Amino acid sequence: MLQTITNAVNAVDEFMWGWFMIILLLGTHIFMTIRTRFIQRKTFKAIRLSVTKDPESEGDISPFQSLATALASTIGTGNIIGVGTAIAVGGPGAVLWCWLTGVFGISTKYAESLLAVKYRVRTKDGRMLGGAMYALERGLKLKWLAVLFALFALFASFGIGSGVQVNAISSIMNSTFNHEGLLTLNITGHEVSLVSVIVGVVIAAVTAVVIFGGIKSISKVCELLVPAMAAMYVIGCVILLVMNYEYIGSAIALIVKSAFTTTAAAGGFIGSSIMIAARYGIARGLFSNESGMGSAPIVASAAQTRNPVRQAMISSTGTFWDTVVVCLMTGIVLVSSGLKNPAAFSGADGDKLTFCAFQQIPYIGTPILVIGIVAFAYSTVLGWSYYGERCVEYLFGLKGMIPYKIIFVLVLLIAPVISLDMVWALSDIFNALMAIPNLVAVILLSGVVVKETKYYLYGNRLDEYDRTEIPRVEK
Repeated sequence: MLQTITNAVNAVDEFMWGWFMIILLLGTHIFMTIRTRFIQRKTFKAIRLSVTKDPESEGDISPFQSLATALASTIGTGNIIGVGTAIAVGGPGAVLWCWLTGVFGISTKYAESLLAVKYRVRTKDGRMLGGAMYALERGLKLKWLAVLFALFALFASFGIGSGVQVNAISSIMNSTFNHEGLLTLNITGHEVSLVSVIVGVVIAAVTAVVIFGGIKSISKVCELLVPAMAAMYVIGCVILLVMNYEYIGSAIALIVKSAFTTTAAAGGFIGSSIMIAARYGIARGLFSNESGMGSAPIVASAAQTRNPVRQAMISSTGTFWDTVVVCLMTGIVLVSSGLKNPAAFSGADGDKLTFCAFQQIPYIGTPILVIGIVAFAYSTVLGWSYYGERCVEYLFGLKGMIPYKIIFVLVLLIAPVISLDMVWALSDIFNALMAIPNLVAVILLSGVVVKETKYYLYGNRLDEYDRTEIPRVEK
Protein backbone atom coordinates (compact mmCIF):
# COMPACT_ATOMS: atom_id res chain seq x y z
CA MET A 1 0.00 0.00 0.00
CA LEU A 2 2.74 2.43 1.00
CA GLN A 3 4.68 1.64 -2.17
CA THR A 4 1.58 2.32 -4.28
CA ILE A 5 1.14 5.72 -2.64
CA THR A 6 4.84 6.48 -3.13
CA ASN A 7 4.63 5.57 -6.83
CA ALA A 8 1.54 7.74 -7.29
CA VAL A 9 3.18 10.72 -5.57
CA ASN A 10 6.31 10.33 -7.70
CA ALA A 11 4.20 10.14 -10.88
CA VAL A 12 2.43 13.39 -9.98
CA ASP A 13 5.77 14.97 -9.14
CA GLU A 14 7.17 13.95 -12.54
CA PHE A 15 4.13 15.42 -14.29
CA MET A 16 4.13 18.71 -12.34
CA TRP A 17 7.82 19.27 -13.04
CA GLY A 18 7.75 18.47 -16.74
CA TRP A 19 8.44 20.93 -19.54
CA PHE A 20 5.31 22.94 -18.72
CA MET A 21 6.57 24.06 -15.30
CA ILE A 22 10.10 24.61 -16.55
CA ILE A 23 8.86 26.86 -19.37
CA LEU A 24 6.36 28.67 -17.12
CA LEU A 25 8.91 29.34 -14.40
CA LEU A 26 11.95 30.28 -16.47
CA GLY A 27 9.70 32.05 -18.98
CA THR A 28 8.28 34.27 -16.24
CA HIS A 29 11.75 34.98 -14.88
CA ILE A 30 12.99 36.06 -18.32
CA PHE A 31 9.77 37.96 -19.11
CA MET A 32 9.97 39.99 -15.89
CA THR A 33 13.70 40.56 -16.38
CA ILE A 34 12.91 42.22 -19.70
CA ARG A 35 9.86 44.13 -18.43
CA THR A 36 11.76 45.55 -15.43
CA ARG A 37 14.70 46.54 -17.65
CA PHE A 38 16.98 43.97 -16.01
CA ILE A 39 16.26 44.83 -12.38
CA GLN A 40 19.18 42.56 -11.43
CA ARG A 41 21.57 45.43 -12.17
CA LYS A 42 20.11 47.26 -9.15
CA THR A 43 21.01 44.42 -6.76
CA PHE A 44 23.82 46.22 -4.94
CA LYS A 45 21.64 49.30 -4.50
CA ALA A 46 18.98 46.99 -3.07
CA ILE A 47 21.52 45.49 -0.66
CA ARG A 48 22.29 48.98 0.65
CA LEU A 49 18.57 49.62 1.14
CA SER A 50 18.19 46.35 3.05
CA VAL A 51 20.35 47.64 5.91
CA THR A 52 18.75 51.09 5.92
CA LYS A 53 16.15 51.56 8.66
CA ASP A 54 12.86 53.20 7.78
CA PRO A 55 11.00 53.46 11.12
CA GLU A 56 8.63 56.23 10.01
CA SER A 57 7.01 53.99 7.40
CA GLU A 58 3.94 51.84 7.90
CA GLY A 59 4.46 48.17 8.73
CA ASP A 60 4.91 45.61 11.49
CA ILE A 61 8.63 44.81 11.23
CA SER A 62 11.76 46.47 9.82
CA PRO A 63 12.81 45.88 6.19
CA PHE A 64 15.84 43.89 7.38
CA GLN A 65 13.71 41.76 9.70
CA SER A 66 11.41 41.05 6.77
CA LEU A 67 14.38 40.06 4.58
CA ALA A 68 15.90 37.97 7.39
CA THR A 69 12.61 36.11 7.90
CA ALA A 70 12.31 35.49 4.15
CA LEU A 71 15.94 34.35 4.00
CA ALA A 72 15.32 32.13 7.02
CA SER A 73 12.70 30.27 5.02
CA THR A 74 14.84 30.08 1.87
CA ILE A 75 18.46 29.66 3.00
CA GLY A 76 18.10 26.16 4.34
CA THR A 77 18.15 22.55 3.30
CA GLY A 78 17.59 23.61 -0.31
CA ASN A 79 21.08 25.09 -0.28
CA ILE A 80 22.68 22.07 1.37
CA ILE A 81 20.72 18.87 0.85
CA GLY A 82 18.63 20.22 -2.06
CA VAL A 83 21.68 20.98 -4.19
CA GLY A 84 23.14 17.59 -3.30
CA THR A 85 19.89 15.88 -4.32
CA ALA A 86 19.82 17.78 -7.63
CA ILE A 87 23.40 16.71 -8.42
CA ALA A 88 22.82 13.11 -7.35
CA VAL A 89 19.79 12.74 -9.64
CA GLY A 90 20.33 15.36 -12.34
CA GLY A 91 24.13 15.28 -12.53
CA PRO A 92 26.56 18.22 -12.20
CA GLY A 93 24.68 20.18 -14.90
CA ALA A 94 21.81 20.68 -12.44
CA VAL A 95 24.00 23.23 -10.63
CA LEU A 96 24.00 25.59 -13.61
CA TRP A 97 20.23 25.31 -14.07
CA CYS A 98 19.77 25.97 -10.37
CA TRP A 99 22.04 29.05 -10.60
CA LEU A 100 20.32 30.41 -13.73
CA THR A 101 16.98 30.03 -11.98
CA GLY A 102 18.37 32.26 -9.25
CA VAL A 103 19.85 34.91 -11.57
CA PHE A 104 16.66 35.37 -13.57
CA GLY A 105 14.50 34.67 -10.53
CA ILE A 106 15.60 37.94 -8.94
CA SER A 107 13.20 39.76 -11.26
CA THR A 108 10.26 37.54 -10.34
CA LYS A 109 10.98 37.87 -6.62
CA TYR A 110 11.03 41.64 -7.16
CA ALA A 111 7.73 41.61 -9.04
CA GLU A 112 5.81 39.37 -6.65
CA SER A 113 7.07 41.32 -3.63
CA LEU A 114 6.07 44.62 -5.23
CA LEU A 115 2.56 43.30 -5.81
CA ALA A 116 2.35 41.96 -2.25
CA VAL A 117 3.08 45.40 -0.81
CA LYS A 118 1.00 47.21 -3.42
CA TYR A 119 -2.14 45.23 -2.60
CA ARG A 120 -1.61 44.67 1.12
CA VAL A 121 -4.35 45.47 3.60
CA ARG A 122 -4.51 46.54 7.24
CA THR A 123 -6.48 44.66 9.88
CA LYS A 124 -8.63 46.45 12.43
CA ASP A 125 -5.88 45.91 15.03
CA GLY A 126 -3.28 47.55 12.75
CA ARG A 127 -1.43 44.50 11.36
CA MET A 128 -0.38 44.34 7.70
CA LEU A 129 -1.51 41.40 5.54
CA GLY A 130 -0.41 40.74 1.98
CA GLY A 131 0.78 38.20 -0.54
CA ALA A 132 -0.32 36.62 -3.78
CA MET A 133 -3.81 35.94 -2.45
CA TYR A 134 -4.43 39.66 -1.95
CA ALA A 135 -2.89 40.56 -5.31
CA LEU A 136 -5.14 37.99 -7.01
CA GLU A 137 -8.24 39.18 -5.15
CA ARG A 138 -7.71 42.95 -5.20
CA GLY A 139 -5.64 43.33 -8.37
CA LEU A 140 -7.30 40.79 -10.65
CA LYS A 141 -10.64 40.19 -8.86
CA LEU A 142 -9.95 36.44 -8.95
CA LYS A 143 -11.08 35.44 -5.48
CA TRP A 144 -11.29 31.73 -6.36
CA LEU A 145 -7.68 31.68 -7.55
CA ALA A 146 -6.63 33.57 -4.42
CA VAL A 147 -8.26 30.87 -2.30
CA LEU A 148 -6.46 28.14 -4.26
CA PHE A 149 -3.11 29.84 -3.73
CA ALA A 150 -3.73 30.15 0.00
CA LEU A 151 -4.73 26.47 0.20
CA PHE A 152 -1.67 25.29 -1.73
CA ALA A 153 0.63 27.49 0.35
CA LEU A 154 -0.99 26.18 3.52
CA PHE A 155 -0.27 22.58 2.51
CA ALA A 156 3.23 23.59 1.36
CA SER A 157 3.96 24.88 4.86
CA PHE A 158 3.64 21.31 6.08
CA GLY A 159 6.05 20.08 3.39
CA ILE A 160 8.76 22.54 2.42
CA GLY A 161 8.13 24.50 5.61
CA SER A 162 8.29 21.79 8.22
CA GLY A 163 8.43 18.16 7.01
CA VAL A 164 11.49 18.54 4.78
CA GLN A 165 13.34 20.66 7.29
CA VAL A 166 12.96 18.45 10.36
CA ASN A 167 13.56 15.37 8.19
CA ALA A 168 16.85 16.94 7.09
CA ILE A 169 17.84 17.58 10.69
CA SER A 170 16.96 13.98 11.54
CA SER A 171 19.01 12.66 8.63
CA ILE A 172 22.16 14.58 9.48
CA MET A 173 21.86 13.80 13.20
CA ASN A 174 21.48 10.08 12.46
CA SER A 175 24.48 10.18 10.12
CA THR A 176 26.49 11.78 12.93
CA PHE A 177 25.31 9.98 16.05
CA ASN A 178 23.54 6.84 14.85
CA HIS A 179 25.24 5.86 11.58
CA GLU A 180 25.19 2.18 12.51
CA GLY A 181 21.45 2.29 13.24
CA LEU A 182 21.76 0.75 16.69
CA LEU A 183 19.71 3.34 18.59
CA THR A 184 16.13 2.32 17.77
CA LEU A 185 12.67 2.18 19.31
CA ASN A 186 9.77 -0.12 18.51
CA ILE A 187 6.66 1.96 17.88
CA THR A 188 3.49 0.07 16.90
CA GLY A 189 5.59 -2.74 15.48
CA HIS A 190 7.92 -0.48 13.49
CA GLU A 191 11.59 0.13 14.26
CA VAL A 192 12.34 3.88 14.30
CA SER A 193 15.52 5.73 15.17
CA LEU A 194 15.71 7.03 18.72
CA VAL A 195 17.67 10.00 17.40
CA SER A 196 14.83 10.85 14.98
CA VAL A 197 12.29 10.72 17.80
CA ILE A 198 14.42 13.03 19.96
CA VAL A 199 14.86 15.46 17.04
CA GLY A 200 11.11 15.60 16.48
CA VAL A 201 10.32 16.25 20.14
CA VAL A 202 12.99 18.92 20.64
CA ILE A 203 12.30 20.84 17.40
CA ALA A 204 8.54 20.72 17.97
CA ALA A 205 8.88 22.03 21.52
CA VAL A 206 11.30 24.86 20.67
CA THR A 207 9.28 25.88 17.61
CA ALA A 208 6.05 26.01 19.58
CA VAL A 209 7.58 28.48 22.03
CA VAL A 210 8.57 30.87 19.22
CA ILE A 211 5.62 30.69 16.81
CA PHE A 212 3.06 31.29 19.53
CA GLY A 213 4.80 34.66 20.02
CA GLY A 214 3.78 35.93 16.55
CA ILE A 215 5.67 37.63 13.71
CA LYS A 216 7.71 39.93 15.97
CA SER A 217 9.01 36.96 17.93
CA ILE A 218 9.75 35.04 14.73
CA SER A 219 11.48 37.98 13.03
CA LYS A 220 13.68 38.72 16.05
CA VAL A 221 14.95 35.15 16.17
CA CYS A 222 15.55 35.13 12.42
CA GLU A 223 17.31 38.51 12.52
CA LEU A 224 19.89 37.07 14.91
CA LEU A 225 20.11 33.55 13.50
CA VAL A 226 20.30 34.11 9.72
CA PRO A 227 23.51 36.21 9.46
CA ALA A 228 25.38 33.97 11.90
CA MET A 229 24.38 30.66 10.30
CA ALA A 230 25.00 31.92 6.75
CA ALA A 231 28.47 33.23 7.66
CA MET A 232 29.45 29.95 9.30
CA TYR A 233 28.32 27.85 6.35
CA VAL A 234 29.98 30.13 3.78
CA ILE A 235 33.27 29.95 5.73
CA GLY A 236 33.04 26.14 5.56
CA CYS A 237 32.48 26.30 1.78
CA VAL A 238 35.42 28.67 1.34
CA ILE A 239 37.69 26.30 3.27
CA LEU A 240 36.63 23.41 1.01
CA LEU A 241 37.15 25.48 -2.15
CA VAL A 242 40.69 26.29 -0.98
CA MET A 243 41.31 22.60 -0.29
CA ASN A 244 39.91 21.65 -3.73
CA TYR A 245 41.46 24.56 -5.66
CA GLU A 246 43.09 22.26 -8.23
CA TYR A 247 39.69 20.88 -9.21
CA ILE A 248 37.63 24.08 -9.26
CA GLY A 249 38.26 24.80 -12.95
CA SER A 250 37.41 21.22 -13.92
CA ALA A 251 34.30 21.32 -11.74
CA ILE A 252 32.98 24.50 -13.39
CA ALA A 253 33.70 23.09 -16.86
CA LEU A 254 31.87 19.85 -15.98
CA ILE A 255 28.88 21.78 -14.60
CA VAL A 256 28.53 23.87 -17.78
CA LYS A 257 29.09 20.94 -20.15
CA SER A 258 26.70 18.65 -18.28
CA ALA A 259 23.92 21.25 -18.35
CA PHE A 260 23.65 21.07 -22.14
CA THR A 261 24.78 17.54 -23.01
CA THR A 262 23.90 13.98 -22.08
CA THR A 263 26.68 13.00 -19.73
CA ALA A 264 28.11 9.73 -18.50
CA ALA A 265 29.11 9.18 -14.91
CA ALA A 266 32.07 11.33 -13.87
CA GLY A 267 33.76 11.94 -10.54
CA GLY A 268 31.43 9.59 -8.70
CA PHE A 269 28.25 11.23 -10.03
CA ILE A 270 25.59 9.46 -12.09
CA GLY A 271 25.00 10.31 -15.72
CA SER A 272 22.12 12.55 -16.74
CA SER A 273 20.08 13.81 -19.67
CA ILE A 274 19.56 17.52 -20.36
CA MET A 275 15.90 17.28 -19.34
CA ILE A 276 16.68 15.60 -16.00
CA ALA A 277 19.47 18.08 -15.24
CA ALA A 278 17.20 21.03 -16.07
CA ARG A 279 14.23 19.62 -14.20
CA TYR A 280 16.04 18.90 -10.95
CA GLY A 281 18.19 22.01 -11.15
CA ILE A 282 15.20 24.30 -11.66
CA ALA A 283 13.07 22.46 -9.09
CA ARG A 284 15.79 22.70 -6.46
CA GLY A 285 16.45 26.30 -7.48
CA LEU A 286 12.81 27.14 -6.84
CA PHE A 287 12.89 25.17 -3.58
CA SER A 288 16.01 27.08 -2.58
CA ASN A 289 15.05 30.67 -3.41
CA GLU A 290 11.25 30.36 -3.78
CA SER A 291 11.19 32.94 -6.59
CA GLY A 292 7.85 32.53 -8.29
CA MET A 293 6.24 30.61 -5.44
CA GLY A 294 4.75 33.66 -3.76
CA SER A 295 5.87 32.69 -0.27
CA ALA A 296 8.46 35.35 0.63
CA PRO A 297 6.20 38.26 -0.47
CA ILE A 298 3.84 37.31 2.38
CA VAL A 299 6.37 38.55 4.92
CA ALA A 300 7.53 41.39 2.63
CA SER A 301 4.04 42.86 2.96
CA ALA A 302 4.55 43.17 6.73
CA ALA A 303 7.67 45.35 6.36
CA GLN A 304 7.93 49.03 7.22
CA THR A 305 8.42 50.58 3.79
CA ARG A 306 7.76 53.88 2.09
CA ASN A 307 6.57 52.38 -1.17
CA PRO A 308 6.20 48.99 -2.90
CA VAL A 309 9.33 49.33 -5.05
CA ARG A 310 11.63 49.99 -2.12
CA GLN A 311 10.65 46.78 -0.30
CA ALA A 312 10.50 44.79 -3.55
CA MET A 313 14.14 45.65 -4.22
CA ILE A 314 15.10 44.57 -0.70
CA SER A 315 13.18 41.31 -1.03
CA SER A 316 14.82 40.51 -4.37
CA THR A 317 18.24 40.40 -2.68
CA GLY A 318 17.08 37.24 -0.92
CA THR A 319 17.32 35.32 -4.20
CA PHE A 320 20.75 36.79 -4.88
CA TRP A 321 22.18 35.66 -1.54
CA ASP A 322 20.37 32.37 -1.49
CA THR A 323 20.95 30.95 -4.97
CA VAL A 324 23.35 33.15 -6.88
CA VAL A 325 25.87 33.00 -4.02
CA VAL A 326 25.22 30.18 -1.53
CA CYS A 327 23.78 27.51 -3.88
CA LEU A 328 26.52 28.14 -6.44
CA MET A 329 29.20 27.78 -3.76
CA THR A 330 27.59 24.54 -2.56
CA GLY A 331 27.41 23.16 -6.11
CA ILE A 332 31.05 23.90 -6.89
CA VAL A 333 32.11 22.45 -3.52
CA LEU A 334 30.23 19.20 -4.16
CA VAL A 335 31.35 18.73 -7.77
CA SER A 336 35.00 19.60 -7.05
CA SER A 337 34.97 17.29 -4.01
CA GLY A 338 33.53 14.51 -6.16
CA LEU A 339 36.26 14.97 -8.73
CA LYS A 340 38.89 14.95 -6.00
CA ASN A 341 37.51 11.88 -4.19
CA PRO A 342 35.39 9.92 -6.70
CA ALA A 343 35.36 6.72 -4.62
CA ALA A 344 33.86 8.47 -1.59
CA PHE A 345 31.08 10.07 -3.66
CA SER A 346 30.21 7.13 -5.90
CA GLY A 347 26.58 6.10 -5.44
CA ALA A 348 26.02 8.50 -2.51
CA ASP A 349 22.47 9.78 -1.96
CA GLY A 350 21.79 13.48 -2.23
CA ASP A 351 21.74 14.06 1.52
CA LYS A 352 25.08 12.26 1.85
CA LEU A 353 27.01 14.25 -0.78
CA THR A 354 27.38 17.37 1.36
CA PHE A 355 28.20 15.23 4.39
CA CYS A 356 31.01 13.55 2.43
CA ALA A 357 32.32 16.91 1.25
CA PHE A 358 32.48 18.52 4.70
CA GLN A 359 34.18 15.47 6.17
CA GLN A 360 37.24 16.59 4.21
CA ILE A 361 37.73 19.43 6.73
CA PRO A 362 39.59 17.91 9.70
CA TYR A 363 37.88 18.14 13.11
CA ILE A 364 35.52 21.06 12.39
CA GLY A 365 33.96 19.98 9.06
CA THR A 366 31.22 17.76 10.42
CA PRO A 367 30.30 20.13 13.29
CA ILE A 368 30.00 23.06 10.84
CA LEU A 369 27.65 21.06 8.64
CA VAL A 370 25.59 19.65 11.48
CA ILE A 371 25.16 23.02 13.19
CA GLY A 372 24.55 24.68 9.82
CA ILE A 373 21.79 22.28 8.77
CA VAL A 374 20.10 22.42 12.16
CA ALA A 375 20.17 26.25 12.17
CA PHE A 376 19.14 26.55 8.50
CA ALA A 377 16.31 24.07 8.83
CA TYR A 378 15.02 25.46 12.11
CA SER A 379 14.94 29.03 10.79
CA THR A 380 13.08 27.79 7.69
CA VAL A 381 10.49 26.20 9.95
CA LEU A 382 9.98 29.54 11.69
CA GLY A 383 9.64 31.50 8.45
CA TRP A 384 7.18 29.06 6.91
CA SER A 385 5.08 28.91 10.06
CA TYR A 386 4.38 32.60 9.48
CA TYR A 387 3.46 32.01 5.83
CA GLY A 388 1.07 29.26 6.85
CA GLU A 389 -0.50 31.46 9.52
CA ARG A 390 -1.23 34.23 7.05
CA CYS A 391 -2.83 31.76 4.63
CA VAL A 392 -4.98 30.34 7.43
CA GLU A 393 -6.02 33.86 8.44
CA TYR A 394 -6.97 34.63 4.83
CA LEU A 395 -9.03 31.44 4.51
CA PHE A 396 -10.55 31.02 7.97
CA GLY A 397 -9.82 34.15 9.98
CA LEU A 398 -8.13 34.27 13.36
CA LYS A 399 -10.18 31.35 14.65
CA GLY A 400 -8.07 28.99 12.54
CA MET A 401 -4.76 30.14 14.01
CA ILE A 402 -4.48 27.93 17.09
CA PRO A 403 -5.55 24.72 15.28
CA TYR A 404 -3.01 25.46 12.53
CA LYS A 405 -0.17 25.96 14.99
CA ILE A 406 -1.03 22.72 16.78
CA ILE A 407 -1.07 20.75 13.50
CA PHE A 408 2.19 22.43 12.42
CA VAL A 409 3.90 21.32 15.62
CA LEU A 410 2.50 17.77 15.24
CA VAL A 411 3.99 17.56 11.73
CA LEU A 412 7.36 18.42 13.23
CA LEU A 413 6.94 15.50 15.61
CA ILE A 414 6.24 12.83 12.97
CA ALA A 415 8.26 14.07 9.97
CA PRO A 416 11.65 12.75 11.19
CA VAL A 417 10.52 9.14 10.73
CA ILE A 418 8.96 9.58 7.25
CA SER A 419 10.77 8.59 4.03
CA LEU A 420 12.87 11.52 2.76
CA ASP A 421 12.02 10.76 -0.89
CA MET A 422 8.30 10.98 -0.16
CA VAL A 423 8.71 14.28 1.70
CA TRP A 424 10.75 15.82 -1.14
CA ALA A 425 8.24 14.67 -3.78
CA LEU A 426 5.25 16.09 -1.90
CA SER A 427 7.12 19.36 -1.37
CA ASP A 428 7.87 19.64 -5.09
CA ILE A 429 4.19 19.09 -5.91
CA PHE A 430 2.90 21.78 -3.55
CA ASN A 431 5.67 24.15 -4.64
CA ALA A 432 4.44 23.82 -8.22
CA LEU A 433 0.77 24.10 -7.29
CA MET A 434 1.22 27.36 -5.37
CA ALA A 435 3.60 28.75 -8.01
CA ILE A 436 1.00 28.53 -10.80
CA PRO A 437 -1.59 31.02 -9.40
CA ASN A 438 1.22 33.26 -8.15
CA LEU A 439 2.82 33.39 -11.60
CA VAL A 440 -0.60 34.17 -13.09
CA ALA A 441 -0.73 37.23 -10.83
CA VAL A 442 2.83 38.27 -11.72
CA ILE A 443 2.26 37.97 -15.47
CA LEU A 444 -1.20 39.56 -15.62
CA LEU A 445 -0.22 42.37 -13.25
CA SER A 446 3.18 42.94 -14.87
CA GLY A 447 1.87 46.28 -16.16
CA VAL A 448 1.40 47.41 -12.56
CA VAL A 449 4.95 46.31 -11.76
CA VAL A 450 6.32 48.28 -14.71
CA LYS A 451 4.30 51.38 -13.83
CA GLU A 452 5.39 51.39 -10.18
CA THR A 453 9.02 50.69 -11.13
CA LYS A 454 9.11 53.56 -13.63
CA TYR A 455 7.60 55.97 -11.13
CA TYR A 456 9.62 55.16 -8.00
CA LEU A 457 12.87 53.62 -9.24
CA TYR A 458 13.57 55.12 -12.63
CA GLY A 459 11.80 58.35 -11.63
CA ASN A 460 14.21 58.70 -8.67
CA ARG A 461 11.37 58.72 -6.12
CA LEU A 462 12.46 55.82 -3.88
CA ASP A 463 12.28 58.06 -0.80
CA GLU A 464 8.72 59.12 -1.62
CA TYR A 465 5.87 57.65 0.42
CA ASP A 466 3.23 55.40 -1.14
CA ARG A 467 0.60 57.28 -3.11
CA THR A 468 -2.22 54.83 -2.39
CA GLU A 469 -4.07 54.36 0.87
CA ILE A 470 -3.87 50.92 2.50
CA PRO A 471 -7.45 49.64 2.95
CA ARG A 472 -8.68 48.20 6.23
CA VAL A 473 -10.32 44.79 6.44
CA GLU A 474 -12.31 43.04 9.16
CA LYS A 475 -10.09 40.20 10.35
